[in-house]
Amino acid sequence: QVQLVESGGGLVQAGGSLRLSCAASGRTLSTFAMAWFRQAPGKEREVVAAITYNGLSTYYADSVKGRFTISRNNAKNTVYLQMSMLKFEDTAAYYCAAQGRAPGQIMGVRYDYWGQGTQVTVSS
Repeated sequence: QVQLVESGGGLVQAGGSLRLSCAASGRTLSTFAMAWFRQAPGKEREVVAAITYNGLSTYYADSVKGRFTISRNNAKNTVYLQMSMLKFEDTAAYYCAAQGRAPGQIMGVRYDYWGQGTQVTVSS
């Protein structure tokens, strides 16, 4: 069992930056692929970025490419999402998720463990 806790959300002006963190406990994250999802009110949850267990492969949604960076520090059991040039449409609850069944695969897989989420609000 893996427990995930997100932090770092908040209110920021458009064009600003935030760094989200996802701290894990219960098991080491080094055997899990990780992802960040987001869900805005009235919209479906969408994957924002994902990273393999070893950090060698990443995925970004088209809407965040060039602005967001996912990274991980397995020694600290933490995954990060650096968000820059934030836009109003980035406003959402952000969730980190983990899956250990296929840690070298980041898309087309079900993520089994989820955090409670952290709110990001971008003012225009």
